[in-house]
Amino acid sequence: MKRRNFLQVSALAGGGLMLGLVPEREAAADEAFAPNAYISIDSAGLVTLLAKNPDMGQGVKTSLPMLLAEELDVDFARVRVLQAGANARMADQGSGGSQSVPQSWDQLRRAGAAARQMLMLAAAERWGVAVAELSTDKGQVLHAPSGRRAGYGELAAAAARLKAPDPAGLKLKPRAEFKLLGRRVAQVDSAEIVRGTSLFCGDTQRPGLLHAVIAKSPVFGAKPLSANLEQIKAMAGVRDAFLVEGDADALRPIPQDRPFRSLQPFVAIVATSTWAALKAKQALKVQWDDNAYKQHSSAAYRATALQRLAESGELWRDDGDVPGELARAAKLVEATYELPILAHTTMEPMSCFAEPTLEGGLRLIAPCQFPGIAVLAVQAVLGVPAAKVEVQIARLGGGFGRRFESDFVLEAGTIAQRMKAPIQLMYTREDDMRHDFYRPFGWQRLRGGLDAQGRLQALHVKHARHAFRDPVTPKLRASLYPARFVPNYRVEVAMVDSNLPAGAYRAPGSNLNAFMLESFTDELAHAAGQDPLAFRLALLGEDRELKEPDFSPTRMKGVLRLAAEKAGWGRKLPRGSGMGLAAYFSHGGYIAHVVELSVSRTGGVAVQRVTSAVDVGPIVNLSGAEQQVQGSVIDGLSSSLWQEITVENGAVVQGSFDDNPHLRMPEVPPRIDVHFIQRDMAPTGLGEPAFPPLPPALGNAIFAATGKRVRSLPLRKHDLSWS
Repeated sequence: MKRRNFLQVSALAGGGLMLGLVPEREAAADEAFAPNAYISIDSAGLVTLLAKNPDMGQGVKTSLPMLLAEELDVDFARVRVLQAGANARMADQGSGGSQSVPQSWDQLRRAGAAARQMLMLAAAERWGVAVAELSTDKGQVLHAPSGRRAGYGELAAAAARLKAPDPAGLKLKPRAEFKLLGRRVAQVDSAEIVRGTSLFCGDTQRPGLLHAVIAKSPVFGAKPLSANLEQIKAMAGVRDAFLVEGDADALRPIPQDRPFRSLQPFVAIVATSTWAALKAKQALKVQWDDNAYKQHSSAAYRATALQRLAESGELWRDDGDVPGELARAAKLVEATYELPILAHTTMEPMSCFAEPTLEGGLRLIAPCQFPGIAVLAVQAVLGVPAAKVEVQIARLGGGFGRRFESDFVLEAGTIAQRMKAPIQLMYTREDDMRHDFYRPFGWQRLRGGLDAQGRLQALHVKHARHAFRDPVTPKLRASLYPARFVPNYRVEVAMVDSNLPAGAYRAPGSNLNAFMLESFTDELAHAAGQDPLAFRLALLGEDRELKEPDFSPTRMKGVLRLAAEKAGWGRKLPRGSGMGLAAYFSHGGYIAHVVELSVSRTGGVAVQRVTSAVDVGPIVNLSGAEQQVQGSVIDGLSSSLWQEITVENGAVVQGSFDDNPHLRMPEVPPRIDVHFIQRDMAPTGLGEPAFPPLPPALGNAIFAATGKRVRSLPLRKHDLSWS
């Protein structure tokens, strides 16, 4: 993000302007123009804006071009938006970590400002006036003293001959002058989605296209020893069936110096139609080898975790004298929380189009969150030079971290290389759910000590957790809130080994910690005889800004107060009804939710309203931002009520939405109200931080309504059901 970018200008055929950004290390190279973000304006005045990051429903195909359009000063309704393909020169092209907008905020606005400046220079030369006398509005350059005006299309060819200005020296609009940013803009793909236009990978059609399905061992990592391949090949429409030995260790944690995994073992079936391939898969019989994980189960994981919680663990943080203060506490509060394995269950199962090229390369249409990592994986694992790997980015039918992985891309590439023909690989729903990279399980034993005035003096948090991909991130998390706010604070961790492929799941780590810590904070508040909002505000203390790691109690208190105010916190509710509050800091954003619900005598839970307060800096697209928060609320409710992945005999049990249900449309709360606190700063992301505080707010509301404390999910295991 700190690398300086230079602008490069090209002329379009037939007269026009193309403006791109080139990284500093390539600025002096005499190479063909290949921008990592560009604006093109043709002589007819058609403005094309490029979206460089994959869109998986978070709206970046709309919001990123809005950044360009704001500084370019062009009517967004009169521009064309295109999705970029993978390009090694495109900095920060992935979609993950809620970073697409933050990483592009300054970069793309400066590109738009540079194009506007060049168009004004071209007009100044044409009219023989000073640039200071000119202004722009909706794709036109205006000269107020003479009343002259010229459309961008008229000036594009002349602007293309000018030297691009230094982006660092351009003055950008203050937020008060924004004409587009912060307003409501419909997603640019909405009409195409409603009409069923080809946007997704599965829509791809090519002459001679073959369709592929695969089978993997139910027990993760096992290799295929043999299969009834000749019988399968003889079935109608089947072109080939074969074993891929792969790497039995492909699912183990990724080394930090390599962002991708190797190829998993599988059996492939290739046919002339999806139906023929699926029928053949139903007849497939495979003998898999045995591995050490065949006896693993969810019950064994839980037993191991509870045993580890009773033992000493690795010390990740130790402030003050936790054992002494807990022993001296006026009131000791203890609880054990647990969370299940979750699958991503994206609406579009994994898929990938792969086609060998004449030059020995590979052309991919890949709905992946990090296309650059897919290119590196294909080069390292399949031996195709990165320069010969072309990735077109299809719209993603959901991601949530699952498409950070490149397993399905490698599988499609392997099959295409063997067949020497274009192939479309498609997972079934069962493939997708039983061969995911899951949100891992987690347990916490918490002990809190309150003094005679009900103040939290000591907190001991002991984790039993899965060994996550990155061993550094959880240790950093031990320094986040409530660290530095509790005088005596200890974090201990014990690992539980498993064969479970673990991956990023919408706010990784935060979604586990938020449920446990924010639920326990509610327990502490009630044990202290205090209002949960007042208890949190007192714990956050005075206004200050903390660094390394960054945290603002001022901003956290701001979202807590706003959510409480808008929800009517503290008002009297009917019997069996309650409000629950929770807040969390994740991915640079501060989010608080208040859940209002009722619980019937038979355990039926009905959420009437969720009130959300959000502080992520300035909002780019108000409609898109609201949708992200509302989507996180619905996702949090759905996973909290229903969802759980269990392991038996080393394999995942659940296979589809019948045994891993999701929230249905009639069950969505009638009101999900979203309120933003906007600040003059660079924005932080919004795709992830609204998810973590929702499950604890839900559990806290159930306690307020019933007096029953929920310390594990899903809720359906607690004699509670959706009303």
